[in-house]
Amino acid sequence: MRFYTVKIGTEEKPAVGYAEHEKIYLAEEWGFSFQDMTDLIRRISKAEMDALRKPPANACGLDLDQTEILAPIPRPLQDVICLGVNYADHAKESKNFDHQGPSEEKTYAVFFSKRVSEAVGPFGSVPLYSGLVDSLDYEVELCVVIGRDAKGVSREKALDYVFGYTILNDISARNIQMRHHQWYFGKSFDGFTPLGPCIVSTDEIADPGCLDLECRVNGELRQSSNTRMLITTIPQIIEELSSGMTLKAGTLIATGTPAGVAFSYDPPKYLREGDMIECRIERIGTLINRVGA
Repeated sequence: MRFYTVKIGTEEKPAVGYAEHEKIYLAEEWGFSFQDMTDLIRRISKAEMDALRKPPANACGLDLDQTEILAPIPRPLQDVICLGVNYADHAKESKNFDHQGPSEEKTYAVFFSKRVSEAVGPFGSVPLYSGLVDSLDYEVELCVVIGRDAKGVSREKALDYVFGYTILNDISARNIQMRHHQWYFGKSFDGFTPLGPCIVSTDEIADPGCLDLECRVNGELRQSSNTRMLITTIPQIIEELSSGMTLKAGTLIATGTPAGVAFSYDPPKYLREGDMIECRIERIGTLINRVGA
């Protein structure tokens, strides 16, 4: 199933639907009442999930052009948990860039967080911050959505705690990142977290460790890889994080980006006003955003 957050008039509503010329159905058409997507993730029962697989006989549904599709979780309750340099090829290009990448002996995942006041939805704009940012970069990432509170979870059981998967574009201001010698501030500006277009539930993605992903800028292929190239796998990520913290339902985990980011080119291909970024992940869809107003 594909879960969307849509805006109808002034209201945000969790919805279930299918991309590409199909309908989106509001969860309330089944008689369900969820405040938002995080509330749905936290409270939906297995019986309700099963019911959502078939629209009610009297359900009207909405055409995609009748709604504004927002980020599936517009306002995460906590910072997004991110994996740094979690593809070997990106680890190499990162070391060449700032000489701070992991050593060859790296054995543990690199975690950091990304502050998100409000995630940017499909077709939303990414701000330039002219005069402050001179090196705006993109990063396509598979994002894991935790489905129930996880603490002390083994990797063998880890995927049982996942609700679904979406796409996150980890927009980064490289000059701010370099200035502060850390990743938090330069990746946490307002508008730096495009997310979506939807959350695809785990019943549609049996193996998240074998998904093609790519990023194009103005149609030019910049990044292309597969999640089987992850250094730390999703089960390992959940096991390690949950060993010391509770991953609440609705938690977002961005699993890292492959090689091909803007700084890796000679000369660098940083984003400019008007650029169109397309982040695509197999079985999920495409997240499209434009740079600037």
